[in-house]
Amino acid sequence: MSEAPTDPNDPRDARRSAAMAADPEVVAAVRTLNAKAFEYKYYLNFRWLGRPIVQYPQDVVALQEIVWETRPTLIVETGVAHGGSLILYASLFELMKLPGEVVGVEIELRPHNEAAIQAHPMSDRIRVVKGSSVDPAVVATVAEIARGHERVMVVLDSHHAHEHVAAELEAYAPLVTSGNYLVVFGTAVGDLPASLDIQRPWNHERNPRTAMEAWLATGPPFDVDRGLSERLILSDGPGGYLRRR
Repeated sequence: MSEAPTDPNDPRDARRSAAMAADPEVVAAVRTLNAKAFEYKYYLNFRWLGRPIVQYPQDVVALQEIVWETRPTLIVETGVAHGGSLILYASLFELMKLPGEVVGVEIELRPHNEAAIQAHPMSDRIRVVKGSSVDPAVVATVAEIARGHERVMVVLDSHHAHEHVAAELEAYAPLVTSGNYLVVFGTAVGDLPASLDIQRPWNHERNPRTAMEAWLATGPPFDVDRGLSERLILSDGPGGYLRRR
């Protein structure tokens, strides 16, 4: 995002945020809180305009800041769940009076969630593509939609296995336009203790963060917005806010 101000009384003072994020006591406290919050499924506690959003409030605020600043005309998100994030993006477009479109990719959209999304006042701005986010046919469909847009943002928040996220990065990063964001959620899994590893294809050793770090090491034209993560402190996507050059 644009360079943060350095006024110590400004909400986005870069020096204060960096110092806070580097404070060992803050780091330890955040890791403890994140682990307990994950244990209690804190991310399920919130709704956006009536739909469960399955996001931390801090990340909701961050997404709003990004959309306001970068003005995408298309936001693609993998992983729809209850549809709250799609409603968030659509409502931001509506408030900002932008001609924005939202595309959600979901392999298993449950009928009651689909019906609720279709019945929502924001539904006119939303399109759902059904199928695996890494299915070549699905990727091709989304890419065709993206070709009609000047500014494209992508959010990856579906299956958190290392291999799946790695494939998503390869498939969807090229759709992001210069100056816009690629957001990788689930990187917080890398901070969880081994004791919280669950019977899923991801854990604290192989997860969205490890996939993202391996991908970034190949030199794609993206920079980590570290200042944003430092301001958020508690996030499901620490280090996962990437801006295309």
